[in-house]
Order: sequence, then structure tokens, then C-alpha cells
Amino acid sequence: MPLQLDVVTIEKPEPINFILGQSHFIKTVDDIHEALVSAVPGIKFGLAFCEASGPALVRWTGTDDALVALAQENALAIGAGHSFILFLGEGFYPINVLNTIKRVPEVVRIFCATANPTQVIITETDQGRGILGVIDGVKPNGVEDEAGITCRKEFLRTIGYKL
Repeated sequence: MPLQLDVVTIEKPEPINFILGQSHFIKTVDDIHEALVSAVPGIKFGLAFCEASGPALVRWTGTDDALVALAQENALAIGAGHSFILFLGEGFYPINVLNTIKRVPEVVRIFCATANPTQVIITETDQGRGILGVIDGVKPNGVEDEAGITCRKEFLRTIGYKL
């Protein structure tokens, strides 16, 4: 089978953030779950992981049924071995859990952490599927000017990230 390329669009409601990554072991599902609930009490999330051997199932966990279903659907669409996708509930953001996820021993890379429209570039061979990269959001419209800097800093203050 010759190398084939495909683009998978992440399907999700607009305000929902997600993290797309790669790991190396089925234990990923349990360890990410434990890391999240330990780091952020009450966190709402859904996680799905594409097993790369054995029964090759989409393994899953989470604290919110709708987010779990969203993760399962997107993981099946991506279908790349050892990839995982984590959807965070409204009001929960990657900035608050990304380092926690990176410290999970099975996690080997993060492709993106975003709420933007995202496309995943997939390659497929006779062995399976892999993620080549992602398209996160849109291309720039230009370079930020002084008004843009002021707007950015005011926005960060408004959402509580700057004094």
C-alpha cells in the first residue's frame, strides 16, 4: 500500500478546549485520569486513547459522559496508534493542566492544546495510521500594532491572567 495522506477535522463545540498527544502504553488512560483529578478537583473531561497493538481498541475514561463520547468519536476518526485526545469541560483550560499531562510518564509528545478549529494531518500505510502534525487555527492576518498590544494585555487582565 502506498503512503496516503488524510486530513481529519476535530469535531467539537466552539468553546471546548482539547489536548492532542501521543503516548506509548495502555496505562496512559489511567495515569492521565489520575493526574487530572489530582491536579484540578472537580475537573470535567473526556479522554480517548488509540491502542496500537493487541485488540487495538479506543480506550477511554473521563468525568463527563458527553466529553467522553466526543473524545471517542474524534479518536476513532484520527485512528492513529498511541494517540490520545483529551477534551476539557467549559471553564477548564489547557494552561492549567498541560504541564501535569506532560509529566505523565507515558506521554511522549503533545501535538496541540487549543480551542481553535483544528485539522490533524494523518498518514496511512499498510501497517496503520500516524499523525504528521496539526493545523491549529487560521493563518495570521498581519503583525500586531500598538493597539493590538493594548487589546491583548487588556484581554489577559479581563480573564485574570495579568494584574
